[in-house]
Amino acid sequence: MAERGVVERNGRYEYADLPGGVDERQPLDFHSPYGCSKGTADQYTLDYSRIYGLKTTSFRQSCIYGTRQFGIEDQGWVAWFTIAAVLGKPITLYGDGKQIRDVLQVDDLARAYAAAYHHRDQASGQAFNIGGGPGNTLSLLELLSYLASELGIQIPLRWSDWRPGDQPVFVCNLDKANRLLDWRPRIAVQDGVHQLIQWVRDNRALFDWLP
Repeated sequence: MAERGVVERNGRYEYADLPGGVDERQPLDFHSPYGCSKGTADQYTLDYSRIYGLKTTSFRQSCIYGTRQFGIEDQGWVAWFTIAAVLGKPITLYGDGKQIRDVLQVDDLARAYAAAYHHRDQASGQAFNIGGGPGNTLSLLELLSYLASELGIQIPLRWSDWRPGDQPVFVCNLDKANRLLDWRPRIAVQDGVHQLIQWVRDNRALFDWLP
């Protein structure tokens, strides 16, 4: 699967010329009806500040994960892969597994909301990328490899075609949030996934509904 500005390096996709990730100045490019709905809400939020003077702020969140997340195949892929791996469920990979996302642990997200409130004058009318950034990226295959190593298992995989609208790469540039909100992620992805593994192990009964 090819996309302009994307290259494959070391078994993962990357931006060819955006080492710091995509910043907020990049034009929004919706890849699905789901993306369109998020973009519409984003613009409403910014316009309410511009037109009515409300202190509204839009977070463009990227791949949030963490404990107490009941991920499923179509939503919350980090949590779903972790839940399925711990419980011995098969996982379906769509595409080649080299897709890259920046992932953000939910406690870091909560800190970002608090930072926006405490810096609300600077944040008003602004959109911010809120994700793991270049330092917290994972491909699907990299997460599976980490889970297999941590759990000491071989994860049963199924393979299927790329899904419509599935991008090979998305990574947030976080410079604006750092500059205006004094915020950066603190939780490394390996530490966050380790916490998630332990939560699933400690709460297996919560997943009895899974086939």
